[in-house]
Amino acid sequence: MNPPPLPADAALFLDFDGCLVEIAHRPDAVVVSEALRDRLVRLNDRLDGALALISGRDVADLRGHLVDFRGIVAGSHGSELSVGPDEIQTLHQAPFDAAALHAAARKLAAPHPAILVEEKPHGVAMHYRDTPSLQGFVEDAMHDLAARNPHLMLQPAKMALELRPGGVGKDTALAQLMQMPPFEGRVPVFAGDDTTDEPAMAEAQSRGGFAIKIGEGPTAARHRLSDPAALAAWLDASLN
Repeated sequence: MNPPPLPADAALFLDFDGCLVEIAHRPDAVVVSEALRDRLVRLNDRLDGALALISGRDVADLRGHLVDFRGIVAGSHGSELSVGPDEIQTLHQAPFDAAALHAAARKLAAPHPAILVEEKPHGVAMHYRDTPSLQGFVEDAMHDLAARNPHLMLQPAKMALELRPGGVGKDTALAQLMQMPPFEGRVPVFAGDDTTDEPAMAEAQSRGGFAIKIGEGPTAARHRLSDPAALAAWLDASLN
């Protein structure tokens, strides 16, 4: 079912990859259009700042793609929070050596150059989008890493597997932001496309708001749009 119009008193939370932008064959290859940059600036103004991006990407990466966006960004699955372009707060840091984790992941992936190892401040991901037949290899490698890093949790994603801090998620990021101005007292609306977004979708709906699933697949969301272009059209309608 298509979503209703964006409420005037919405607190809007948006995922990035697969939601605002099409998923690329590698994370650094996403295309961020001028129309998207302008849309986010206008939405932030329209909602009096009650707009946040909630992503598995780290904050610095997102800010690098969206240099004009001065709103709030929750990155690394809720482990980081940025309330302005020049500030990054670490909300949860698992006790692990990031450099050692990244080196171990690169070593495990070395036999298959098609695997992309994405190094993150709070974890690591392996992508097998270029060679789907390597899914089993990646799963075995990441389970090996998880066994050596018990303070981290495995997070399945689209054509990838990630190790990230436990105890946080996009749902906890949404819940925390809903206690802060300018989100407090507003109607939460969350849009996302992946399994990592499902807890935040459920959280928004439990608070009297609604969620939008972008793309196909099972979901807790009561509303669905086909792709990022359809989401863009829905967001633009709220600005007219």
